[in-house]
Amino acid sequence: MPPGPEQNTPVQNNSVPADPDLPTGPLSGATADPAGETPELVSPPSTRRSSIVHLLRFVAPYRSRWIGAIIALLITAGITLSLGQGVRMVIDEGFVAGSVSQLRQGVFLLLTLSVFMAIGTFVRFYLVSWLGERVSADIRSAVFNNVVGLSPGYFDDNRSGEIMSRLTTDTTLLQTIVGSSFSLALRSSISTVGALIILLITNLKLTLIIIGCVPVILLPILIFGRRVRTLSRSSQDSIASVGTYAGEIIQHIKTVQSYTREDYEKSAFGKEVDKAFGIAKRRILQRAILMAAVILLVFGSLSGMLWIGGNDVLEGTMTAGDLGAFVFYALLVAVGVATMSEVYGDLQRAVGATDRLVDLMTAEATICAPSNPAGTKPAVSINELPARIEFKGVSFNYPSRPDQKALDDLSINIEEGKIIALVGPSGAGKSTIFELLQRFYDPQSGDIYLGGTDIRDLTPSDLRQQLGVVSQHPALFSADVAHNIRYGKPDASDEEVRAAARAAYADEFIETLPEGYGSYLGEQGVRLSGGQKQRIAIARAILKNPRLLLLDEATSALDTHSEQQVQLALDKLMENRTTLIIAHRLSTILHADQIIVMDEGKVVARGTHQQLLKDSELYARLAAVQFREEE
Repeated sequence: MPPGPEQNTPVQNNSVPADPDLPTGPLSGATADPAGETPELVSPPSTRRSSIVHLLRFVAPYRSRWIGAIIALLITAGITLSLGQGVRMVIDEGFVAGSVSQLRQGVFLLLTLSVFMAIGTFVRFYLVSWLGERVSADIRSAVFNNVVGLSPGYFDDNRSGEIMSRLTTDTTLLQTIVGSSFSLALRSSISTVGALIILLITNLKLTLIIIGCVPVILLPILIFGRRVRTLSRSSQDSIASVGTYAGEIIQHIKTVQSYTREDYEKSAFGKEVDKAFGIAKRRILQRAILMAAVILLVFGSLSGMLWIGGNDVLEGTMTAGDLGAFVFYALLVAVGVATMSEVYGDLQRAVGATDRLVDLMTAEATICAPSNPAGTKPAVSINELPARIEFKGVSFNYPSRPDQKALDDLSINIEEGKIIALVGPSGAGKSTIFELLQRFYDPQSGDIYLGGTDIRDLTPSDLRQQLGVVSQHPALFSADVAHNIRYGKPDASDEEVRAAARAAYADEFIETLPEGYGSYLGEQGVRLSGGQKQRIAIARAILKNPRLLLLDEATSALDTHSEQQVQLALDKLMENRTTLIIAHRLSTILHADQIIVMDEGKVVARGTHQQLLKDSELYARLAAVQFREEE
């Protein structure tokens, strides 16, 4: 977003993660993916922290859980290493010595170790799985808590579908990593190191053979692992694109079907899916080659070791039990290396997923609370400020259109309790005034005042509590009717909700719904007509009982009868309140105290209806066309 006047002060984040120990950080930006895929959110290099460090900070609060998991892991790893000695005892002191009692003791030892290993594995698996689910849930909450407080300008540059994909797909991947893969990698590392130490004690010559093969085995892991990581990031980006595309089509399904574009969208979506599959196929191929190469090298080395060790047994320089134990430990090393090579690819994917989630968690709102908001001073309460609005020399460009002025040196003054109407052609800047007044954006120059106080000196939430908005296209949630109305005042009683609905002339149609106020509206209120949606939105604003009303074509979707009823409700609601109305239908604003005519982001005329008919050519032209159409 272009720099605003407030950016001379340190930027503070409006939203914080649910847990105070969870990480916060620098502002993120959007850059293109090197592979040419969908845009990827990355932090500036100068302030970017290690994503793994951020991930570990989510694990840190659950100290008892992960410490218990590590202890259980160490115990099971120690027992696993002890099994080799049980194998040696069974062979040397049981089979070779021909002693039944020694064989019984060896088998009993193996069974006892197996029981303890089963218990340790149960504890380890439960704890790490619990950690995976808990950390994944905490990350989801932290991402959502931060995203929901970001300024609207952030979403001009970053697609909501991609953000949702990060919130679901990437956190699910991290749950798998924390709850499974990381534990496997740690267990394999401990077992491999322990087995190598025991091998060194058992037979130096054979161990040196195995150690000599390790660099050869690690080479493909390093080479193909890097390729897997790059392809994994591209694969996750392509999956996000698929989800975004599908979500957009489903959201606009009526438009798609209205224009009979189903076949086209099926084909286009198929191409997106095939594109994602192509990237995934390359990633799978690289991982398959990596696993095959590691297995071939590991078991090739093991076969060579068996040949040499077998000859030593035949020559009498090594016992059969030692060779059996050596084979057991060598297998532990082989399985450990093979497991780490497989987990390595998952960890590479996890790094990419964590990068994106950290970027979302650390993105900062450009619209934020001041360090010393005026409303917090004991002598001044925001509720005591006069409901007077003033725009002084305001110029503004939307971040997505930096070269096109939405407002150009705009100055208007709205006295407390007055009704002011904004009229003008589309693109004149009327809705932008509402956006700036709610402080969704800050102007590049100029100031906006509420009761003589710059709104940048007020906490955004306090400012917005003073405003009631009814837009041309009301936003409804898929919850029930009561929830949608109560959104304006969460602590409102059922009777207050019903009273607001009656004032908005919505109670009558609400009672006819299958479950009345408990009826669910569907996504974006799809089960209601346009006029019904707008009356629900008006009821929400009535319930909020704001000091300033912002009405953006509040009656545009109503029929004549409903419009008359709602207009009566609005007239009553506007009493003793400062009201700003955006209107294209001039017949609805003849009662306004002042009408401001706008064009190309500027005020071109102001006055009453009769005055403007005489003094404003643009207003007279708009009025002539509309009233002729109405007649």
